[in-house]
Amino acid sequence: MQFSRLQDVNLDALWEEEINHKLAIKHALLFSTVEGEKASIVEEKTLADALNYLSKLDLDYPIYLVDAESFTRLKNKFLEIQTGSDFEEMSTTSEELIEVEADLLEFIRNSQDLLASEESAPIIKLVNSLFFQAIQKGSSDIHIESGERKGEVRLRIDGALKKHIDLEKNIIGLVINRIKVISSLDISEKRVPQDGRTQIMISGKTIDVRVSILPTYYGERVVMRILSQSEHIPTLESLGFQPDITKNLYKLLNHAHGMILVTGPTGSGKSTTLHACLQHIATPDKNIITVEDPVEYNAENISQIQVNTKVGLTFASGLRSILRQDPDIIMVGEIRDSETAEIALRSALTGHLLLSTLHTNDATSSLSRLIDMDIESFLISSTLLGVLAQRLTRKLCPECKEAIPLPKHITDELDIDPEQMYFHAVGCKACDFTGYRGRQAIAELFMIDDHVKEMMKQGANDHEIREAMKKKGMKTIADKLKEMLVAGETSYEEALRVGLMDG
Repeated sequence: MQFSRLQDVNLDALWEEEINHKLAIKHALLFSTVEGEKASIVEEKTLADALNYLSKLDLDYPIYLVDAESFTRLKNKFLEIQTGSDFEEMSTTSEELIEVEADLLEFIRNSQDLLASEESAPIIKLVNSLFFQAIQKGSSDIHIESGERKGEVRLRIDGALKKHIDLEKNIIGLVINRIKVISSLDISEKRVPQDGRTQIMISGKTIDVRVSILPTYYGERVVMRILSQSEHIPTLESLGFQPDITKNLYKLLNHAHGMILVTGPTGSGKSTTLHACLQHIATPDKNIITVEDPVEYNAENISQIQVNTKVGLTFASGLRSILRQDPDIIMVGEIRDSETAEIALRSALTGHLLLSTLHTNDATSSLSRLIDMDIESFLISSTLLGVLAQRLTRKLCPECKEAIPLPKHITDELDIDPEQMYFHAVGCKACDFTGYRGRQAIAELFMIDDHVKEMMKQGANDHEIREAMKKKGMKTIADKLKEMLVAGETSYEEALRVGLMDG
């Protein structure tokens, strides 16, 4: 095969639509024009790989062998074109994207104009690519952290943080400044925390991003929560709860008035469950109004209010206004304070069905949480119908999970078979080396019956009520986690993280 040599040249990128340039770059093959003629450009150290890939293409271009510096210059030009195209179309596979973005990061590190300004093209491209790849991977949060010698980006995927890339110390400040610009925050202020929000558009879809910036010892750190609005609202059956829980939820939703609560940590799917409940009971003869922060699902048959604290629209003030709109069913995104709690319970007492969320560790703890908000126990027992506590548990990757025995003290404590083999996470390409693929919704449902009301009247605490309900057959989150562990669906470590020992 004939080829010519070129030394220290500054070539322009030749972007041909019929060529898969992502794969070409992966195999160290570039294209340009030399003396007005289309040409294939290769580098000596990756010559064999490039020629092997070129042999699969139906091209009759002359081949030029260039020095490493010239090849890198041309490759950077391809990456600039490619990144813009990726960000607009999102048409690549995850595998290709990972390798392309790794190249992009190298390009940004070596870019000569990087330190000039946070408005420089490489910084904009890097921030865009962080959003792009986080959304591709299904991340809920992007963490950017400053260290003593370098920074790091981590993504929260399926509820767990995973390292994404390292950032050099001189780059991370510019990245954070760029995020401040798009979030309308003060670039010069580095001493106090700042909160903001921005919107990004990908493939015609608007995605809200909440930004929190915190000063730390080695510099600022950023957490960005990705809030992707969805028009597809799942059904209660599709959420994957245990069949008996779904059946009992339907019973609760048939009530004309009262309050139903969903509890769990941030990111456990509470909003999804609430909207699935609303869709089940939404009919043309019902007036349903919600107040949310943020609005995560667009529901055509429901009136939705977005909280805006800057103009005084809070959960409490929004709820007061809703009560003047003749509602049948109300959904409050979260009960955060005693004012909202009191209005919510009184509205449930006066003929409305109200759904909301609380932050508690388990279903029965919601009783003491409401009492802590200065709500009288008689008001709680009169209005509360039931509490669903839920979690999202990572499922083991079926491609790479491995069987292991559990230590005897663990099997004894859990009262499970010590002879059985259980499974743990390993990690492979199929699961992005995390050992887990997908999540399973699990829950416990605390139904407020006459026995519970009597116990509350006698001053029983959460623990006493919980033990009484377990004796009556209430399945807890820990019970479901134990079932998943025995069935090989999750690992002991994941079950422990979610609440295996919480009873």
